[in-house]
Amino acid sequence: MSSEIQLSLFDNSNSNQQDLIPTDAKIPITSGTYNNMTELAQHCNQCHRCSLGDTRTHAVVGRGNLQAPIMVIGEAPGQNEDETGLPFVGRSGQLLEKILASVNLSTEHDVYIANINKCRPPNNRVPTPDEMAACKPYLLEQIRLVDPKMILLTGATAVKGITGDKRGITKIRGQWLEWEGRLCMPIFHPSYLLRNPSKEKGAPKWLMWQDIQAVRAKLDEIRKNS
Repeated sequence: MSSEIQLSLFDNSNSNQQDLIPTDAKIPITSGTYNNMTELAQHCNQCHRCSLGDTRTHAVVGRGNLQAPIMVIGEAPGQNEDETGLPFVGRSGQLLEKILASVNLSTEHDVYIANINKCRPPNNRVPTPDEMAACKPYLLEQIRLVDPKMILLTGATAVKGITGDKRGITKIRGQWLEWEGRLCMPIFHPSYLLRNPSKEKGAPKWLMWQDIQAVRAKLDEIRKNS
């Protein structure tokens, strides 16, 4: 058998394995698997690496600027997101947009939004460790493709899912963490702010205002030094 034929067989084998990614969580999604977000989204919408694929309406991949300096990562889609296929479009998403706009940031220019899990868990429950493990490689590819300067982790599940840090969000919010050479800041999930509407000093909304100002300042600093 010629070396050309052997190489061809090898390439076909790799191609077939990549085709199995959406159907088998045991097939790894290695760095560089996807050339662009469109390819990744196609796999997400075919995906059954966990049981959440059986009950979804749409896979919720991401939205925003694909070259954004800031990436916001949440936990998993809710009902509005499942119906539209877009992350953070319900009341929480509207509040997130207002928070970003308060420091002149937008999903059009500065921010890309995604979740750890691409499919809605039934009754909006927290994704299980197995569900997060099956879906997390898609997110890691999204981070590689967008290549943000900083990542905002909304809520304890997002923090734990990305960094492994199990501390409560009230203890670590507003702190800069380093993960895989990237700056990350845990912040309150907008849904938590909706449940705690007080704007008094020390309240969650007041703390979020401090955090988003720190994010803006850090972005300005990075741009100045680049």
